[in-house]
Amino acid sequence: MSTTTRMYGVPDPAIDPAKVVETYRRHVGRGRARLAAMTGAVTEVASFGAHVWDSTGRQYLDCGGYGVFLLGHAHPDVTEAVVTQIRRHPLATRMLLEPTVATAAATLAGVTPDGLDYVHFVTSGAEATETAIKLARAHGKHILVSAHGGYHGKTTGALALTAKPVFQDPFRPLLATIHVPYGDADSLADVLAAHASRACVVVEPVQGEGGVIAAPPGYLTRVQQLCRAHDAMFVLDEVQTGLGRLGSWWGADLDGLRPDVLLVGKSLSGGVIPVAAAVATAEAYAPFDSDPFLHTSTFAAAPLAMAAASAAVRVIARDGLVARAAELGQRIQAMLDDAFAGLRGDVVTDIRGRGLLLGIELADEALAGQVMLYLLEAGVIVNHSLNAHRVVRLTPPAVMTNRDLDELGQALIGAARQLARHIPANGRAARHA
Repeated sequence: MSTTTRMYGVPDPAIDPAKVVETYRRHVGRGRARLAAMTGAVTEVASFGAHVWDSTGRQYLDCGGYGVFLLGHAHPDVTEAVVTQIRRHPLATRMLLEPTVATAAATLAGVTPDGLDYVHFVTSGAEATETAIKLARAHGKHILVSAHGGYHGKTTGALALTAKPVFQDPFRPLLATIHVPYGDADSLADVLAAHASRACVVVEPVQGEGGVIAAPPGYLTRVQQLCRAHDAMFVLDEVQTGLGRLGSWWGADLDGLRPDVLLVGKSLSGGVIPVAAAVATAEAYAPFDSDPFLHTSTFAAAPLAMAAASAAVRVIARDGLVARAAELGQRIQAMLDDAFAGLRGDVVTDIRGRGLLLGIELADEALAGQVMLYLLEAGVIVNHSLNAHRVVRLTPPAVMTNRDLDELGQALIGAARQLARHIPANGRAARHA
């Protein structure tokens, strides 16, 4: 039996899911083990394209992954670039120049909004946020401003911007941060009038973890104008939304924005190697430009990650995945509307999204959990939203085929039927009241 045949769709008797759960409980975390037990202790062991396989050989359509897999899993071009690099030069000494860094930086800067020319590579989105915070502080901007519902990471600095008490409270005191209502430019104007050039504003074009909440028309333009008027730093967090996820290269493109710093991640990995970045204007980047040792990390900009990043951006451009994301997003949103039409209003309170970032808002968290489990039983992986547990989030890959769409459509219809079956008509009326 070939390696390829064994890898996909064939049970692996060497893996005992119950033993994996127990090992998680002993050495990774009891909470994670309990969660696994709730979902049937599914153990993923292989992946390719839009699919993953578990240890029993069952195939799942991956519409989750927290936004990482725009290119699907193990895209051949990205994988080949990484395999070639790992055989040649996987990690660098960091004392000499490394050409893969130069190539990746130029490739990424080539698709960002004009003026964002300087790239600082890191390993995760939270580290990209930390980079932006340090750049702001190097410019004397010590007052952080972010929006309620925003999610920017859980490292100590980034956590100050992630406005959710359950994540923040065990780790206070955090960096000084002011949280304003998302979409309310007047509230931001009041804050900037008080703090002006000492402020750094960090927002998302769509709040993914906040429940797939898109910025109101004109809001981000006003945010940029206010930051310019008060000499505040403007950071646009596109870790989840960037590189085509919204059906445009960037959420910034939808409003013609040029932030001082753009945060990039998730899709930059190509679904193969973790990598993220902060891309900045020359003015914003000046402190790091003059002192290359002011903010460094041993494994940041590793040649392996740079190979993945360069290949990912090239594939997105070459294969027209930005336009494909826009097209698929419209089709999937229509499928969602059709599947849950009979439950709208009292059980399903909203369906929304942009491109391949889509959300189903339920009347309560328990219903959202049921929908996730129903879809998993039907062979479709989705995510909840960390800052909005009533919202089931779909982040499908742009490489889905028509057959994959049919599979998703049938799963959504089945999940809606299951949900309706367990909520009688009188129960819906009571819930709505």
